[in-house]
Parts: sequence; structure tokens; C-alpha cells
Amino acid sequence: MTTFRPENALPLDTTIPDPSVVCLIGASGSGKSTWASTWPATQILELDAFRAMVSDDAGCQEATADAVFALQAVLEARLARRRMTIVDGTNSEKSVRAGLVATARRYGMPTVALVVPTPLPVCVERQSSRPRSRRVPEHVVRAQHAATAGAVSGLPAEGFDHVVVADNLGRLLPFLQRLSGARQADLGLDGSTGLGDLNLPARTFGKEILPLWRWKPGSNLAGGDRVAQIRLGQQYLTLALRTNIDGEGDLGFDVAVPCPHDDACAGRAWAPAYSITCLFRALNGDLDDEDIVCTVHGPNHDDGQDTAETSYEVLDRGLAGADR
Repeated sequence: MTTFRPENALPLDTTIPDPSVVCLIGASGSGKSTWASTWPATQILELDAFRAMVSDDAGCQEATADAVFALQAVLEARLARRRMTIVDGTNSEKSVRAGLVATARRYGMPTVALVVPTPLPVCVERQSSRPRSRRVPEHVVRAQHAATAGAVSGLPAEGFDHVVVADNLGRLLPFLQRLSGARQADLGLDGSTGLGDLNLPARTFGKEILPLWRWKPGSNLAGGDRVAQIRLGQQYLTLALRTNIDGEGDLGFDVAVPCPHDDACAGRAWAPAYSITCLFRALNGDLDDEDIVCTVHGPNHDDGQDTAETSYEVLDRGLAGADR
């Protein structure tokens, strides 16, 4: 096993100019994408993401050539505008790094080799938790790790202006600063309007649902509680904002569903909706009937016991679990 101690091969350098081209270098499973994520998403060019764009499968190796072509086109477009760019890939082959350095030179952009020296056993072990299509065989990970270790001392000679070892960086502060700024904007604490009354739907179901979300002022469908609708074309879901779950003042949502007792029931039934998965299951018709409470027939329980608050208890637990 190659001993990977880049600090012994290189002088300490933590300089990453802005703008520049940052070339991440490390074996699969080394944590390159974690380091890349400390920059804004728009600045990151990840080879796996481009594979997914051209093939719908981030692990499709047959799509690599097309993915590289697409990545190169975006890279040049960004450099022409002198935009900070992070190239997230193994980049363990000298020819690949040479191409990146040459592209940066054409646009007069400085280059940074950002080496991620994670121990080989960790890189190998991490493959087991990945989706099957993205698992890299152990012999390939070993080869990548050895190639990276062998290349470190020669990176300055390859033309990189700065060679930085990831462990020497202080990227946590700017990462938290960016997330804090985004959160302040969501809450309207930066002087903007923020998400306003969309903050709770975003927190519960994710921001992706917001373009389809509409509050329905004046609706009396939920016994005086606030009503919203998620609609796309002719399909929609109706939701109620519950503001006093279990009498403890907790907030959460119920989704309107068919009565589980009687298909012809004219009443309205509600089920707790504490995640986007609940909305999917509600529209798909496969929610657990025992969680549904009909306004006419009551809760759906075979034991005949008075459990009218059960759905709200489930909702309360779900919201608490979502925060963990």
C-alpha cells in the first residue's frame, strides 16, 4: 500500500484565488464531493452529474466520453466569464489534469490542485454505502489512490499554480456562512420578504413543492383551519394546516383523502402529511388506512375505541422525527 503523506512531499500552501480553476484530486470515496460542496453549487462541475445529464445514470461509465465533452463546454463558458470553477472528479490521470491546466491557461485563469488524501481503507469501505451503479471496484479505487499518491510531488511541475492539501484548508467557516445567508434569506431576516408563509411548507415538504403550492383564503374545508392546494394540471391535493395538534400548539399538515369506510361517503377524510413521501402516497392511494380520520365516520379502527386524536399523534411524531 502506498503511504499517502502529501504534507511530506509539498510545502504548505492554502492559497485558492478567486477566481481560479480548482481541480480536486483523489480516489473514489475520498470525500471530494464533500469538499466541493463547500462552494456554491453553481461553481461545481462534477463528472458524475454530467454522466447523469447525458444518460440519466451518474454511474454509467459508457457515458463518460459524452459527460467529459459536456463538462468541457461548460468549463470553457465559465472561464470565458472568469468565474470560479471547481472540477469535481478523481482526476488521477496526468493527461486529464494536463487538459484542465491547458484550458485554464487559455483563459488566463490560475489553477489549484486540491488533493484529498483520505486513507485507502476508508475509500474502499465507503463504496459499500453507495448505490450499486456508483460503486467503484476495489482494484480501481486502489489504482486511483496509488496514482494520486504518486502524482502529488509532481503537481507543481504539471503547471498548477497552487497545490493544496484539503486537510489544511479552513472551508467550514465559508460553508456555514453561505448556509446561514441562505437561511436568513428564507426567513426574511436579510431585509427581503423571504419565504413568508411558505416557510413551513418548504420545511415540511421541501422547497421543490413551492411552485405548486397555493393557499386558499376563505376556504371552509378544514373546519376553520387554513387550507392549501398543490396542483399540477388537473391533479391536485388539498391540505389543512393544523395549528394545535394534540392541544399542545404544534403545527403540521393533514392531507385530504377518500373515506376509508365508504367509497360513497360525502364527508372529507384527513390523514397526517409530515413529509413529501406522505403526499406521494396520498395521491397514489396507498396511505395506511388506520391513520385516516373521516369527518363523518371517524377514525378507521377495528377495535371500536375512541382514538380520534391518533392521526394528530402520528403527525406530531413525524414532524419531530423530520427535525432529527
